[in-house]
Amino acid sequence: MFEVLFEHIDKKITLTKEEENKLTPFFIPKKYRKRQYVLQQGDICKYIAFVEKGMLRSFQVDDKGNEHVIQFAPEGWWIADNYSFLTGSPSSYDIDVLEDAEVLLITQTALEEMLQAIPVMERYMRILMQNSLISMQNRIACTLGSNAEERYQGVLKALPNIAQRVPQHMLASFLGITPETLSRVRRQLLKNS
Repeated sequence: MFEVLFEHIDKKITLTKEEENKLTPFFIPKKYRKRQYVLQQGDICKYIAFVEKGMLRSFQVDDKGNEHVIQFAPEGWWIADNYSFLTGSPSSYDIDVLEDAEVLLITQTALEEMLQAIPVMERYMRILMQNSLISMQNRIACTLGSNAEERYQGVLKALPNIAQRVPQHMLASFLGITPETLSRVRRQLLKNS
C-alpha cells in the first residue's frame, strides 16, 4: 500500500531501502468508503492523510449552508487541516471521501519520531511545505486576478481528470463560481476547441 507514497517521495528525495523499511511503521493504512468523513468541523485534526488511492476533499460550510471546497486530494496528494493538526485547535474544515479511498495516516507524534529516525525526510517535508505555500499563493492570486475560464483551465492543468472525478457543483465551489458559470465556461471551451 505504500507504492504511491514512495513514488511521491522519490520525486523529491532519495531513500535507501533501509529508510523505506523504517518509514512504513510510522503510518496507519486505512480504507474509507465514498461519503465517509475523515475529519469533521469542530473536531481536532489528529492525522495528516496521504492518498494512495481515491479522492478526498476539504471544505467549509458557511452560515447559509453553502459548501466552499478548499482542496481536492487525488492519489499522491496530502490533505489535512494543518492549523488544527499543528495547534490542537478545533478544525474549521470537513474532509470527506469522494471516491472509495486508501490512505496513509500519520499523527503529529509519529511524524516527529519519523523525522528523528529518518533525517532526510525533514528535507522532504520542507519541500512539501514550500510547495504548499507556493500553491496557496498562486490560488489566491488566481482567485483575485483571473476570470472563470482562466481558473478552470488552471485547475485542469493541475488536476487533468478532475472534471470527470468530481461533481460539477463541487468543482464550481472550488473555483469560486456558480455551477451555471462553470457550465457556460465548459460549453465555450468545447466550442472553441
